[in-house]
Amino acid sequence: MAQSGQDRRIDNIEFGVADIARSRAFYGAAFGWSFTDYGPTYCEFSDGRLTGGLTTQTPVRTGGPLVILYADDLADMQRRLEALGAPIVKPIFAFPGGRRFHFTDPDGHELAVWSDK
Repeated sequence: MAQSGQDRRIDNIEFGVADIARSRAFYGAAFGWSFTDYGPTYCEFSDGRLTGGLTTQTPVRTGGPLVILYADDLADMQRRLEALGAPIVKPIFAFPGGRRFHFTDPDGHELAVWSDK
């Protein structure tokens, strides 16, 4: 049987959040994501390539898998996140293949942003 184009790819990411409106505002301003509400406890986000969810039905948990986003201009993205009040928990550092930094969102989820430039 042939594999589909989605086989072994990330299909969805879900964040347990305390306040959907706050998380929508944060991720919309930081990354330009769009949102679809599915009732008061669940909101789908889309970055144009990947979808996921923000839900108050799952407890807020820090840790878990590290979600890594890409940015053409890493320094500009870090400034944007800092302006939104996101703590930078690992400043920009080089690794084989590029550079990245880590930040936490309003609920304490640690994410990273990388660039190959």
